[in-house]
Amino acid sequence: MTHYALSSADEFPHPPTPESHFNESVYMNAFDPQRRMGGWMRLGNRVNEGYAELSVCLYLPDGRIACQFQRPAIAHNEAFDAGGLAVQVSEPLSRVDMRYTGELMVIDDPNLLRSPKRLFTDARREQADVCWKHVGTSPVHGGVPIDPHQQTLYGRDFSLGHFNQHTRVAGEIRIGDEYWPVDGYGWRDHSWGPRYWQNILFDRLYMANFGADRGLMLLKIANRDGAVRRGGVLQIGAAYEEITDLDIHNEWNDAKDPVSFVVTVRTAQRSALIRGRILNYAPLRNRRDEGGVVLESRIAECFTELEWDGRQGFGMTEYVERIVDGVPAGYPL
Repeated sequence: MTHYALSSADEFPHPPTPESHFNESVYMNAFDPQRRMGGWMRLGNRVNEGYAELSVCLYLPDGRIACQFQRPAIAHNEAFDAGGLAVQVSEPLSRVDMRYTGELMVIDDPNLLRSPKRLFTDARREQADVCWKHVGTSPVHGGVPIDPHQQTLYGRDFSLGHFNQHTRVAGEIRIGDEYWPVDGYGWRDHSWGPRYWQNILFDRLYMANFGADRGLMLLKIANRDGAVRRGGVLQIGAAYEEITDLDIHNEWNDAKDPVSFVVTVRTAQRSALIRGRILNYAPLRNRRDEGGVVLESRIAECFTELEWDGRQGFGMTEYVERIVDGVPAGYPL
């Protein structure tokens, strides 16, 4: 992308800026289309606040979810390695591994995630080892904006630098006595800069692979000012096509949880109609005290099956939104 600067050094941690809420985050997902399972892992270093945000969320073939959410202490931003979750760069901007070794909570009913206190009290716990080796199947998309007035993908009040990439993934998942090899596809991103979840009024993020030669990353987002932006790419072969237009129609259940969607997309080269169905759903949240007022955002992480031109794909659909008077800010869009 000509509007962004990116080098191999950006694969590694950056010197933190002075803001108390500086965050540097690495996220990776992986899905095995034959076993119809996978998940995502994220480590966000908040070194100026003295901790990292650790998240592991795996969607098992029988509908169970295995997860962990912690805030391990960190004293520097020189590595992505905290609480048993670590990233190793084999080849910058191309080959990156992520591994978690530690305890996971295994739950039969995803609704237990709506009550973190009950989750940490009642969930069954197992030792786990999760290893994913990611190899890029696409260019790296993004970087640091060249123009100081240019808007970034997520907004300058959420992250300044950001890049992402579609990948081929091999690895394994071990949970207690259970074992699954991983042979599939995934997506990863890396972002850095000041970050509050509550600076997003709402967003809808779609990340999916339809094989090594077809993928998508689509984003509809509104930051605090409420102005809506649309961005993202379609992967066609080994190249990305920037989208020029995007429309989304979501279907919801009575609890205002997403059930399915239809996305229509246009690039300079083509148009596409993509359908998605939520297979499993992790209802998460984030809270922050701002001047004595507690702001809450829901972060709905959905394991999703998609269809595009007769091709089946798997990936994540993410719905982030502030809760305003008890209602998600973006609902029913």
